[in-house]
Amino acid sequence: MLRERGLRLTPQRQLILEAVHDLGHATPEQVHTAVRERVAGVNITTVYRTLELLEELGLVNHTHLSHGSPTYHAAGEDQHVHLVCRGCGSISEVDPTVMLPVTDRLLAERGFRVDVGHVSLFGVCEDCKEC
Repeated sequence: MLRERGLRLTPQRQLILEAVHDLGHATPEQVHTAVRERVAGVNITTVYRTLELLEELGLVNHTHLSHGSPTYHAAGEDQHVHLVCRGCGSISEVDPTVMLPVTDRLLAERGFRVDVGHVSLFGVCEDCKEC
């Protein structure tokens, strides 16, 4: 896909894409840490720019799972809703159909189409609710 747009698949781009795939859900800082474990010369600016490019190309998606940096994951995955635990910070995924009552209502009442791939629900996971 990069070559089709006249771009090169550089070693840095390959490493960043692999890190996103390997980590599942990762902030640019986490991707940077993973890449630096393999190659020391990649800086955080390169990671941010590459993630933006990979998203423009449709290879990765981002969502906001906290007040900080966006979290990236591979675009080839099925859409899902993120469940973020405020206790332990775990991130799990559920099928987007769980949101149908809300998305259908918003569409019917407001003509608003929800981008379910960017939906994150915050709460407390089963393990943390016991604490």
